[in-house]
Amino acid sequence: MKRTRSVLRDPAALIGGGIVLAICLAAVLAPVLAPYPQDLVAMHFGQRLRPPSALHLLGTDRVGADILTRLLFGARTTLTVAVIAVSAALAIGVPIGLVAGYWGRGLGEVLMRVSDVFLAIPQLILAIAIAETLGPALPNVILALSITYWPWFARLIYAQTLSALKEPYVDAALTIGAHPLRIMLRHVLPAVSSAIMVRTTVGLGFTILTAAALGFLGLGAPPDTPEWGRMVADSRDYLPDAWWYALAPGGAIFLLVMGFNLLGDGLRDLLDPRFAQAADTGRDA
Repeated sequence: MKRTRSVLRDPAALIGGGIVLAICLAAVLAPVLAPYPQDLVAMHFGQRLRPPSALHLLGTDRVGADILTRLLFGARTTLTVAVIAVSAALAIGVPIGLVAGYWGRGLGEVLMRVSDVFLAIPQLILAIAIAETLGPALPNVILALSITYWPWFARLIYAQTLSALKEPYVDAALTIGAHPLRIMLRHVLPAVSSAIMVRTTVGLGFTILTAAALGFLGLGAPPDTPEWGRMVADSRDYLPDAWWYALAPGGAIFLLVMGFNLLGDGLRDLLDPRFAQAADTGRDA
């Protein structure tokens, strides 16, 4: 309860959570909130590049489509890609980290060297290479992001597992001859769950940024799919005159990534006793 109150008093965490919640709700309610749903497929060249007005709150794009409408449906695309990619990376990296940390030398060393190979290459460069090889499509973007992000989970859980194995209750389970799978699932995994939650939250923001970069380079969603990175790329030829064209999707990417980062910091303070204790000490002082 004390930690919860501590996070509730953290303005940054509250702001981050509010931003994420607001954008998620906007994505879910996009069919209701979008003023011109038909603009996902329709073209109105007579209204192209109109500035923000009462009819089009965020202006129109190069084909006359309402930017607010495409922004709302683009939030669905962006969040779907990020959630699936991070979930897949989580499903790959966490078991590898648990197994590597539990068995240590031998199998653990081999698994960690494999993850080091992936970590040695910058994630964006590797994602670009994979997406370029497979072709521009949302499933390929998800696959590229999953393949490049799982080592971060594996490395984190490996280190956390080594720490958890030193706890007395794990020693007791080892002493009575509990099965390794039972020890990992019943004792180690709950001990590292807080680290998983924080890494997942921060990872969502980082993955959204990487997915937007792939879309900007033309390696993400097809041209007819509303996606924030693609929208920013389409606006390049019309800057600085049509400033609203780039500002809307660029601002949305900035807000969502910032929201996840702030929320991740708040969760870290809540779930990690060391950070929570330090925060409480600072407030008391």
